[in-house]
Amino acid sequence: MAEIELKTAPADFRFPTTNQTRHCFTRYIEFHRCLAAKGEESGECERFAKYYRALCPGEWVEKWNEQRENGTFPGPL
Repeated sequence: MAEIELKTAPADFRFPTTNQTRHCFTRYIEFHRCLAAKGEESGECERFAKYYRALCPGEWVEKWNEQRENGTFPGPL
Protein backbone atom coordinates (compact mmCIF):
# COMPACT_ATOMS: atom_id res chain seq x y z
CA MET A 1 0.00 0.00 0.00
CA ALA A 2 1.38 3.42 -0.95
CA GLU A 3 2.22 5.83 1.82
CA ILE A 4 0.10 8.97 1.85
CA GLU A 5 1.92 12.25 2.36
CA LEU A 6 -0.25 15.04 3.76
CA LYS A 7 0.61 18.62 2.87
CA THR A 8 -1.26 21.86 3.08
CA ALA A 9 -1.55 24.50 0.39
CA PRO A 10 1.45 26.79 0.05
CA ALA A 11 1.32 30.37 1.31
CA ASP A 12 -0.38 32.77 -1.07
CA PHE A 13 0.40 36.48 -0.95
CA ARG A 14 -3.22 37.26 -1.90
CA PHE A 15 -4.35 35.96 1.49
CA PRO A 16 -2.03 37.39 4.15
CA THR A 17 -4.40 37.00 7.10
CA THR A 18 -5.08 33.89 9.12
CA ASN A 19 -8.69 33.68 7.90
CA GLN A 20 -8.42 31.21 5.05
CA THR A 21 -12.06 31.30 3.90
CA ARG A 22 -11.36 33.36 0.79
CA HIS A 23 -8.22 31.33 0.07
CA CYS A 24 -10.31 28.15 0.17
CA PHE A 25 -12.99 29.57 -2.13
CA THR A 26 -10.43 30.91 -4.62
CA ARG A 27 -8.59 27.59 -4.83
CA TYR A 28 -11.89 25.77 -5.42
CA ILE A 29 -12.71 28.14 -8.28
CA GLU A 30 -9.18 27.85 -9.73
CA PHE A 31 -9.53 24.06 -9.79
CA HIS A 32 -12.83 24.13 -11.68
CA ARG A 33 -11.61 26.79 -14.10
CA CYS A 34 -8.57 24.65 -14.80
CA LEU A 35 -10.76 21.62 -15.49
CA ALA A 36 -12.90 23.67 -17.87
CA ALA A 37 -9.84 24.96 -19.72
CA LYS A 38 -7.69 21.81 -19.84
CA GLY A 39 -10.18 18.96 -19.51
CA GLU A 40 -10.71 16.38 -16.80
CA GLU A 41 -8.01 14.07 -18.16
CA SER A 42 -5.32 16.71 -17.63
CA GLY A 43 -3.22 16.18 -14.52
CA GLU A 44 -2.26 19.85 -14.43
CA CYS A 45 -5.27 20.74 -12.28
CA GLU A 46 -4.50 18.24 -9.53
CA ARG A 47 -2.44 20.73 -7.53
CA PHE A 48 -5.45 23.05 -7.24
CA ALA A 49 -7.53 20.10 -6.06
CA LYS A 50 -4.98 19.32 -3.36
CA TYR A 51 -4.98 22.95 -2.26
CA TYR A 52 -8.73 23.35 -1.91
CA ARG A 53 -9.09 19.94 -0.26
CA ALA A 54 -6.48 20.96 2.32
CA LEU A 55 -8.11 24.32 3.02
CA CYS A 56 -11.86 23.79 2.69
CA PRO A 57 -14.23 22.02 5.08
CA GLY A 58 -15.89 19.03 3.42
CA GLU A 59 -19.37 20.43 4.04
CA TRP A 60 -18.55 23.54 1.98
CA VAL A 61 -17.21 21.49 -0.91
CA GLU A 62 -20.32 19.27 -0.91
CA LYS A 63 -22.57 22.34 -0.92
CA TRP A 64 -20.59 24.01 -3.73
CA ASN A 65 -20.65 20.81 -5.79
CA GLU A 66 -24.44 20.65 -5.43
CA GLN A 67 -24.73 24.33 -6.36
CA ARG A 68 -22.59 23.79 -9.48
CA GLU A 69 -24.77 20.84 -10.52
CA ASN A 70 -27.93 22.94 -10.01
CA GLY A 71 -26.50 26.00 -11.76
CA THR A 72 -26.72 28.14 -8.62
CA PHE A 73 -23.03 28.38 -7.69
CA PRO A 74 -22.28 31.99 -6.65
CA GLY A 75 -18.70 32.11 -7.91
CA PRO A 76 -17.29 32.96 -11.33
CA LEU A 77 -16.53 29.66 -13.05
